[in-house]
Amino acid sequence: MKKPQTAVRSHHRKQGSHQEGKKKCVLSSSRVKPSTPNADLARQQKDVVLQAFSPYHLFRDTAEVTVFREKLLSWYDREKRDLPWRRRAEGEVDLDRRAYAVWVSEVMLQQTQVATVIDYYTRWMQKWPTLQDLARASLEEVNQLWAGLGYYSRARRLQGGARKVVEELGGHVPRTAETLQQLLPGVGRYTAGAIASIAFGQAAGVVDGNVVRVLCRVRAIGADPSSTLVSQHLWSLAQQLVDPARPGDSNQAAMELGATVCTPQHPRCSQCPVQSLCRAHWRVEREQHLALQNLPGSPDVEECAPSTGQCQLCAPPMEPWDQTLGVTNFPRKASRRPPREECSAVCVLEQPRARGGPRILLVQRPSSGLLAGLWEFPCVTAEPSGPCERQALLGELQRWAGPLPATHLQHLGQVVHTFSHIKLTYQVYSLALDGHTPVTATPPGARWLTREEFHTAAVSTAMKKVFRVYEGQQPGTRKGSKRSPVSTPSSRKRPGPGQQVLDNFFRPHLPTDAPHLNSTAQ
Repeated sequence: MKKPQTAVRSHHRKQGSHQEGKKKCVLSSSRVKPSTPNADLARQQKDVVLQAFSPYHLFRDTAEVTVFREKLLSWYDREKRDLPWRRRAEGEVDLDRRAYAVWVSEVMLQQTQVATVIDYYTRWMQKWPTLQDLARASLEEVNQLWAGLGYYSRARRLQGGARKVVEELGGHVPRTAETLQQLLPGVGRYTAGAIASIAFGQAAGVVDGNVVRVLCRVRAIGADPSSTLVSQHLWSLAQQLVDPARPGDSNQAAMELGATVCTPQHPRCSQCPVQSLCRAHWRVEREQHLALQNLPGSPDVEECAPSTGQCQLCAPPMEPWDQTLGVTNFPRKASRRPPREECSAVCVLEQPRARGGPRILLVQRPSSGLLAGLWEFPCVTAEPSGPCERQALLGELQRWAGPLPATHLQHLGQVVHTFSHIKLTYQVYSLALDGHTPVTATPPGARWLTREEFHTAAVSTAMKKVFRVYEGQQPGTRKGSKRSPVSTPSSRKRPGPGQQVLDNFFRPHLPTDAPHLNSTAQ
């Protein structure tokens, strides 16, 4: 490991030509052009008018870009994870099948852990190995296989895209990032770039949450990465760094680096292949050097007008460097609006003496909105501790199953489940139709299922948690506290420290692809 003083001297020697960045923040439109830009990304970059930021946040020249590419790809060739979508894409000679394999994986990986996606991806490709197979499937089948993965509109849009390719595009996936984004529903800039680069070899850069983190640290970008200016700059950098000889591997390498080494909370800087090019790492070494010599802090010659706040890519002056965070000072943590809180009452209605064994009632949600098309136990929106909760719930049950005894409605507890933008508390009830004539006829949109059928039905994770509360109250099953809340984090909860390296492949910053940014995406 380099001694701190040596590292600092090397740092200033490498960057001495940029000391003028300390004096003032320059107006710069000299974003380095991509070496082989496609028309779409080049046009989007040109739309950025003159903006105030320093060359400090750019790569100095093509030689530095080349070194970055070589170091990153060499590391990727040695360290890349063996993932099913990579094996399938690498071994597939048919371009449309290859594009489909990449497309499915990229959609599934949005906002979802790699470890979770592996099993879903494997089962999906076994069931629908081609676009034509997926196009012929019913939405019920698609929802059923997707159940538990979350953001269910992704599955609907994926199937809609497959049907468009088969029915309108002659079975051929569009070959460029521009046409992919234009023609396929649910395919935004990120997904289009990923498919075009990995499947078709187009030199199109991509920016996901991992790439945002890597680029913000490598170029010390401290401004809000979700802002328009910063986002455009990150896309420009990503495009510049794509190796035209290996575009798909370049993009996957950058994402892999962010997922396994340049992680959000505990980055492994000593194992980073581009550490020598990382301005965040230089800043850490400089601060450590000053601390060892007990010297007062002073503005780094590499900082962009730190006292003026003129550089729109630097952190605001009111957010000073936190030495305890190290490189995780970058990127700036975007302020997130807390999810709104809602409450529902839900009931597991069971016929213990139904023909063929006990059955429970499920009803289908509307075809649009939250959890569209999925099946659930009858439920109603309720006010917290509302006095009319039981009455409203009983009315909903009778709408599906006819007259029911109100006295048999039992409260079991509650389940708290967080969706992307809603924290929903379910008050869980049960009602058993003991001694009643079995209900054989049900209105459209309702089903009586066995417990085994429930576990394979297209139901959300929240409903599975509700059912676990119900099962915990039944004779012969594990017991549960009737009114104690059930800990029910979303299936997309970030992993613990022991799983972080494996499971850290998130897609949180996709301006057009991310489901949580679409009003109908759940």
